[in-house]
Amino acid sequence: MRKPAAAEHLRQQCVPIFAALGDATRLSLMSKLGEEGEQSIQSLTQSTSVTRQAVTKHLHVLERAGLVRCREQGRERHYGLAPNSLDSVRDYLEVIAQHWDETLLRLKAHAERK
Repeated sequence: MRKPAAAEHLRQQCVPIFAALGDATRLSLMSKLGEEGEQSIQSLTQSTSVTRQAVTKHLHVLERAGLVRCREQGRERHYGLAPNSLDSVRDYLEVIAQHWDETLLRLKAHAERK
C-alpha cells in the first residue's frame, strides 16, 4: 500500500488531468486521437459542430494537462496523445481501489463476526 504522502502527491498530479477530462468535448477529442492517431486541428474540427477556434482552445487545455502533444508541420499543428500521460491517473485509481478493497474486507469481517 502506498504511503499517504505518496497518494497525496499522486492526487495532486491528477487534478489537472481530471479537470481537463471533465469536459465532453475534450474527452471526445482524446477518444478521437486515441482511435485515429495524430491529427491536424482541421481534421479534428471537420466531423464536429465545434468551431476550429473552440477545438484549438480545448487542445490547449489538454496540452497544459500533459495529455496531448503538439507538433508543427509547416503551417499546421498536429496533435496526438502524449505517451504515458495517464499513468499517474491509473496509479491514483489503483490507490483508491485498494482503499475500497480494504474497507470492504473490514466490513465483511465485521459482518461475519455478528
